[in-house]
Amino acid sequence: MPDNATIGELLARQGISRRALLKYATYLASIMALPPAASVAMADALAKSHRQSVIWLSFQECTGCTESLTRSFSPNLEDIIFNLISLDYHETLQAASGEAAEAARLSAMKANKGKYVVVVDGSVSTLDGGIYSTNAGKTNLQVLKETAEDALAIISVGTCAAFGGIPHARPNPTGAVAVSDIITNKPIINISGCPPIPEAIAGTIAYLVTLGKIPELDHLGRPKSFFGESIHDRCYRRPFYDKGLFAKSFDDEGARNGWCLYEVGCKGPVTYNACATVKWNGGVSFPIQSGHGCLGCSEPNFWDKGGFYKPLPASTGENGTIVAGALVAGAAVGAASAALSRSRKNAAKEKQP
Repeated sequence: MPDNATIGELLARQGISRRALLKYATYLASIMALPPAASVAMADALAKSHRQSVIWLSFQECTGCTESLTRSFSPNLEDIIFNLISLDYHETLQAASGEAAEAARLSAMKANKGKYVVVVDGSVSTLDGGIYSTNAGKTNLQVLKETAEDALAIISVGTCAAFGGIPHARPNPTGAVAVSDIITNKPIINISGCPPIPEAIAGTIAYLVTLGKIPELDHLGRPKSFFGESIHDRCYRRPFYDKGLFAKSFDDEGARNGWCLYEVGCKGPVTYNACATVKWNGGVSFPIQSGHGCLGCSEPNFWDKGGFYKPLPASTGENGTIVAGALVAGAAVGAASAALSRSRKNAAKEKQP
């Protein structure tokens, strides 16, 4: 197969029809919150495009982001690697090692100068020149600057790459920072989460490949289609919150009845992600559905924000101040309403003969 074949030609050789391609594009458009008509444009663009060269760099991380991508259901890992992109360098997934691996990275950079996409997972050590995280005799800091120089765009996958994550948490012994703190002259897409939702990674890459542009981003550089609403806004426990019905512990009657987990520390009201809608493991569940409050892992500095099992304060500072304050007030109103309702019911029972 020639290296310059289009994605459409590659798909046709695998027996994938135009109809199947359109169906696939329709799914991509739906998860990116695009209008139905966009699916046709995406299918046409996809068929005419060449596979996107991608160089994946792993720095201060736990490999959880790669593990998340390998569990993407639609599009799955095979769709992404073999149909949409040319994964030219990835330390975890590639067969090559040592000098051959480094040669692959440098070769991809040269052959696709100005056109390749860099995906980064993990924060970047900067203290003492970045010596606390190295590979192939170079610091992560050196490799990032070198690889990003001629890149088309950068995708920071996971909260560590997007915001510094756990390595950045106090006392931050390696001087860990986000990719955007170092690279300031390239388009950067942040797909936060610890780990991020696999469909958010796959969908964003597919959007970039098929439409050739950056999706609409929020104020933190994240795709709005996945990070445009808070988990609280889409949570199925929200009606219990509005009624003032809260679990007081993880094993009380409220918890067993599926009541809101706000008072046991759920950070859903100030966390923006698609967990409550896309969910995990092919749409099976997400932490709140499994009985555990949201940790807020897709937000900056989530590890240092007051404890996972403590309720949100009336004021959280930064952008969350007004929101959290309003939610606390709303919870109080809901609780008062529920208490009044119970009082009326008890009074009505007492009047019965």
